[in-house]
Amino acid sequence: MPLADLTLDRWRSFELPTARRVAGEAARSVDGRVTLVETTEHLGAPLHRVRIERNGQEFALIPGGPVSLGFDLDDWRPTPQQTADCAGALTQGFGYGPDLRAHLAQVLSPPRSVVLATVLMAVEDENLTALPGDMPAVLAARGLRMPSSDEWEHACGAGAGTLFRWGNDCPLDRVPHGDRTGPQNRLNAFGLRIAYDTYRTELTSDVTAVHGGDGGEAVCGGYGHLLAWLPLATAHRNPAMAEFVYGPEGEDLYESSSTRPVLTL
Repeated sequence: MPLADLTLDRWRSFELPTARRVAGEAARSVDGRVTLVETTEHLGAPLHRVRIERNGQEFALIPGGPVSLGFDLDDWRPTPQQTADCAGALTQGFGYGPDLRAHLAQVLSPPRSVVLATVLMAVEDENLTALPGDMPAVLAARGLRMPSSDEWEHACGAGAGTLFRWGNDCPLDRVPHGDRTGPQNRLNAFGLRIAYDTYRTELTSDVTAVHGGDGGEAVCGGYGHLLAWLPLATAHRNPAMAEFVYGPEGEDLYESSSTRPVLTL
């Protein structure tokens, strides 16, 4: 079976020796070397993490196949604390719509099923070195590409259908930026440092979305605690921020945005 066709379900069925063998095959296919194979717990079952170094950059193995993406608002119930926190922000004119659910409907991607190839994705995002429209060529010169929005979302959530990659809750006594103890500081299930700082703004090949942060807009704007955490939500796409980043006003600020390079297997 080609590595690109490796599904997440099959990957989770492997014993550790098999995972090591597959990791070696993936590394050889990109002229890289395996730097880590370990097993963690995710969604109540073991999940292997693999890191591969290539040209001084570390990548994580992201198994694909049929996956579920987006956030199901119909199957979600906010806590009373989340509802109250957001209500305070909305009365101040922040956010979209009359309540939390209406706001989330505007900024989160809808539930859907897609089929993705297995890829290697950079453990760390990197700042843009050119305008967003020029970055595909810049990365291609290094044998890399930008991820799609679906690939980013899958890599972040790793199959979890929760609001954030770590669950449905977030600390409501502080904002995420500058917080050293919150869940955003932990590596995700695949071993990526992702959705970790709202001042980051990760771009993909989809010009209608940004991921992993909002450039600090919610924190600087005093939107309240929950709305300050929401840019870290797995399915958060923030179309208004994407319009700014890709518009004429964002041209001089491209160096403050980032992307997460992908190695195709």
